Amino acid sequence: MNEAIRLYGTEVPPVASEVLTVGALSFTLEEGALRHVCVDGVEVIRGIAFLVRDRDWGTLTPALSVVSREGGADALSLNLKAVFETHDARLDVTLVLNAGPDALTLQAEGVATGDFETNRSGFTVLHPADLAGCPVSVVHSDGSVEESVFPTLIDPWQPFMDIVSITHRADGLAVRCAFEGDIFEMEDQRQWGDASYKTYVRPLALPWPYTLKDGERFSQSVMVSWRMTSAPATKREQNFTPGTVKFPETALLVSACDAERLAGRTEDIARVSPQRLLCHVDTSIGSHAAQLGAFAKLQSAMPELVYDLELVCGFDQPPAAELCDVRSAMDAAGFKPQSVMVCPAVDRQSTPPGSEWPSCPPLNEIHQASRTAFGDLACGGGMASFFPELNRKRPPVGMLDFVTHGLCPIIHAADDLSVMETLEAIPHITRTARSITGDIGYRIGPSTIALRHNPYGQKTMPNPDLGRVCMTHDDPRHRAQFGAAFAVGLACALAPSGVDVWTPSEVYGPRGLHEPLDEVLALLASLAGEPVHNATIQNGLAVLTVGQRRITANLTAQTQGNLSPFVVNISPA
Repeated sequence: MNEAIRLYGTEVPPVASEVLTVGALSFTLEEGALRHVCVDGVEVIRGIAFLVRDRDWGTLTPALSVVSREGGADALSLNLKAVFETHDARLDVTLVLNAGPDALTLQAEGVATGDFETNRSGFTVLHPADLAGCPVSVVHSDGSVEESVFPTLIDPWQPFMDIVSITHRADGLAVRCAFEGDIFEMEDQRQWGDASYKTYVRPLALPWPYTLKDGERFSQSVMVSWRMTSAPATKREQNFTPGTVKFPETALLVSACDAERLAGRTEDIARVSPQRLLCHVDTSIGSHAAQLGAFAKLQSAMPELVYDLELVCGFDQPPAAELCDVRSAMDAAGFKPQSVMVCPAVDRQSTPPGSEWPSCPPLNEIHQASRTAFGDLACGGGMASFFPELNRKRPPVGMLDFVTHGLCPIIHAADDLSVMETLEAIPHITRTARSITGDIGYRIGPSTIALRHNPYGQKTMPNPDLGRVCMTHDDPRHRAQFGAAFAVGLACALAPSGVDVWTPSEVYGPRGLHEPLDEVLALLASLAGEPVHNATIQNGLAVLTVGQRRITANLTAQTQGNLSPFVVNISPA
């Protein structure tokens, strides 16, 4: 097999990158963006990029060219041209980078040709997630100064608005980011799985998409500077005592049409041997009776599994009537799930800051109706989408037996390194989720590299060339060694939180079971209920010790010790 296909599922090469050093400053230059900006080896900024997003929040890939490059050991100047194109317009941006011994500046000058529709066009600065709890000073446009800290628990909205400059203090440094050319604000990007807080251009409360008119020009800049201080080092805390939590049960997602296929081919999941199947029913897209009937056939063919119902409801009727209809159809079909999680259909779409909440019955009313209709089952709530939606619209926990949400690593970036770096954010997500759910059950819903549904736009992104594409429904790495290593990393990141169930794959389709993923999932499924003794991700290695097994995954494209890129190794504990 072709080595690129074996590792990544695609022959599209990874992005090229270059590590640059200017005095004590170092950073990686990658497709016109800066990553891992460090001072004396201390990461001060996770990334700086000029990004252009379309009306579905898809990220446009620019055509880049180097205009000029000068510099030496103590200074660097780089001039780039970036061209962003849509089907009927383009945006030409000149980017100028100047790096010196105590400051780094990026400037952008842009002009639109044709009316250019966009949700965001401008600089984003990523501050490392390890800054959680560190002190920060924010200067606003009126000159006032806000003294605060980076949020420890994930902020569902924007922790800081109207930012002219922001200075954080950590690891012996005071690091200042100053912005010009537009109004900047910050969102807690950890909730999407990114290991960062993001300062970005154009407030979300303003209308989007918006249009840069033909011939319209703009100018923006970001300057990062630093000085020595007595700020203490940041530290990561292990949030569990070894041996006190159990490894979760493994579920696979199955749709109604795939349930009929699986009922006739039960051997398709025999290798993985999951404990549960997560059965998706959506009353807003067709006959729920037919969907439930398909699951009844599957349950008859595979009665040994536990069945959980993920029920998305349109609520064209009052919740009590609609859920009563579903229960009647479920009983008539003979389908007997162990649990039901109810999610309003409108909540599959995100409601960003400044937007009106869509019409929806109150969650208290929905979950009271669910308890009435399904009181003999475990009743759950949460989101059929991702954590931001749960964090912004929190369910009535006291009425529920469990709460669930999914995870996805390609919301904002889809390169290999960014996907693996999302694992750093998972402890922040689970810690915040636990602050919401308390002691009730906590389940992680469908969590694959690609999306089954885009909560942030009208569609998932197409990927006909099988590249690395944000918010696509088909990511080839899921079906390669990369996907197997990512699954181990995901299990490792989740294990300390004591989640009850996780769903790392669908049964069929581009996000379904494929080699070598199914081999890894078979092992992880066999560990359900075993004590977790160790779960760490450090320096690109995920190490998970559960029961009598030690699983190590190389999450990088470089050989580490005796582990080749993205190799998973299994040994006795």
